[in-house]
Amino acid sequence: MKITVLSLILFVTPALAIQPDEILKDTVLEERARVISKELRCLVCQNQSIDDSDAPLARDLRVLVRERLQAGESNEEVINFVVDRYGDFVLLRPPVKASTLVLWLSPVAALIVGIFLLLTWFRKQKQLVPVQAKPLSEEEKKKLQAAFKRDEG
Repeated sequence: MKITVLSLILFVTPALAIQPDEILKDTVLEERARVISKELRCLVCQNQSIDDSDAPLARDLRVLVRERLQAGESNEEVINFVVDRYGDFVLLRPPVKASTLVLWLSPVAALIVGIFLLLTWFRKQKQLVPVQAKPLSEEEKKKLQAAFKRDEG
């Protein structure tokens, strides 16, 4: 059973979201469309390119990219058109500029905050002094022995 599952996993190929009716007959244009599609973010999925997403909006964007390429636009012109329409967020690798600075700096800020929190936690751990247990009084010892006898009996 395990061997069957492992062999099936080895032969699994990723499912591409591109439908057969989207593929251009001109292989050069199709390759350019695929390159562009891998650079554009699916606005529905947000963590996938439109090349990988099967969302209807991603399909519409793939079709739009292919139409503009067939109209004779360059890769840069097609990308600029989509960015003008949807903003820098549509790019999987947005440019570094004032409006995207937060996007670029937030991982660094999160890392710094995480390191600070870890250091603070480790310092508190070192400052904790073990509590010395004081010995039981005679009255407490008697109560404890009585509780043990009650549990045994």
